[in-house]
Amino acid sequence: MIKSDKISDKNKDFFDHVYQVVRLVPYGKVTSYGAVAKYLGSARGARMVGWAMNACMNRDDVPAHRVVNRLGILSGKMHFTSPDEMERRLKEEGIEVIDDQIQNFKSVYWDPGRELEL
Repeated sequence: MIKSDKISDKNKDFFDHVYQVVRLVPYGKVTSYGAVAKYLGSARGARMVGWAMNACMNRDDVPAHRVVNRLGILSGKMHFTSPDEMERRLKEEGIEVIDDQIQNFKSVYWDPGRELEL
């Protein structure tokens, strides 16, 4: 388990908290919008996490490509600079994607609720 003291209490802005969690997703792993929302205490906030990911597309410090929907589908791919950028970045990390869906999703899935302590 990683201690979440990396999650700052200084800034209470939801988007910033989303970005802090997404920065912790390990290379070669993915998480879901819902898992991030649930970890942040907003179990029904998956859509809001999606908005946060959309808002950070011009930021190199947030690996938005590692956040997918609960089925492993690249549902946010249209928000990247090109339609294939999300898939390309995932493949560069060794994640297999076929028809916009991550293969072996369970083996590359990272759940912040299990990996981080509150």
